[in-house]
Amino acid sequence: MRFRAKIVDLACLNHFSRVINTIAKLAKTCTLRLTVSKLYFILSDKVANGGVSMWCELCQGNFFDEFQMEGVAAEHNEIYLELVPDNLSRALKTAQSAKAVKIKLTNKHCPCLRVAVELPSLSSSSRIVTHDIPVGVIPRRLWNDFREPSVPDFDVSIYLPVLKTMKSVVERMKNLSNSIVIEANLSGEMNLKIETDLVSVTTHFKDLGNPPWASEDGCQSSAQGRDLENMAEARIDIKKLQQLLAGQQVNPTKALCNIVSKRIVHFILLHEDVSLQYFIPALA
Repeated sequence: MRFRAKIVDLACLNHFSRVINTIAKLAKTCTLRLTVSKLYFILSDKVANGGVSMWCELCQGNFFDEFQMEGVAAEHNEIYLELVPDNLSRALKTAQSAKAVKIKLTNKHCPCLRVAVELPSLSSSSRIVTHDIPVGVIPRRLWNDFREPSVPDFDVSIYLPVLKTMKSVVERMKNLSNSIVIEANLSGEMNLKIETDLVSVTTHFKDLGNPPWASEDGCQSSAQGRDLENMAEARIDIKKLQQLLAGQQVNPTKALCNIVSKRIVHFILLHEDVSLQYFIPALA
C-alpha cells in the first residue's frame, strides 16, 4: 500500500487548502478514500442516529502535479484512511507561500500522512517543514460502510440563495431557536422559518429556480405530478445548518438542496472540480 503526491502550483495548493478547511469545519474525524483518479472525504454518521453525513469528491488531476498510489490489492486499488481533517488543515496553513507540498503515506511508529512543505529561502538550499499526521488504516472488510450515500426520492429540489445571505439569516435565527424549518416548492420559492413559544420568524426567498432534473421523467424524484406551489418541509438542527454555511470556503458555482418531507435535507455544493454533499436528517 503506497501513496505519494505533490502540489507545485500555488493556486491549486490554496484551493486544496480551502477544501480541507471546509471539511475540517464539518467533521472532527473523517475517512479519506484514495483512488487512482479521485480523493473522497467521507463522514458517515448513521443518519438513523440523527447524525449528518458528508461526501466530498475531488478530481486529483485538478490539484496534484504528481499522484501515485498503490491500493491494498490489484483488484481493490484503493486506500481508506481515518484522519482528523483539522490536523491536515493546520499542516497546510504553513504552506501558503510554499514552492511545493509533498504528501506521503508513511509508517514509522504508526501510519501517518507526512506533509512536507518546501518553503522558499534566501540561500540556495530550501527549508522543509514536515508534519506527520497520524491516520488509521481502515481494513478492506469495512469499506462498504463508506459507500456514497444514496439520495432518497426527494419531494422538491431547489437552488439555494446566495450562501452568504443565507448564512447571515441563519446566524440571526440561531440565537432564537435550536431548530429551523426549511420549506421549498417547485416554483423557486424557499422559506426559512423558526417558531418558538415567543416568536415566529420567516425569511422568504423567491425566483431561486429548480434544477432541471426536478422535471425530467424517470429521475429520482417524487416531484412528478406535484403541485408546483405545494411546499415540502423538514425541520432540522439549526447548528448543523449553520456549520455547513459557516464552513464554506469553496465558493460553489452551484448550490442546491433536495428536501424529502419530514425526513432529510440534502445539500449539494458544486465547484468546477469539487463536489460536496451534506445530509442533515429531519428532527422528529
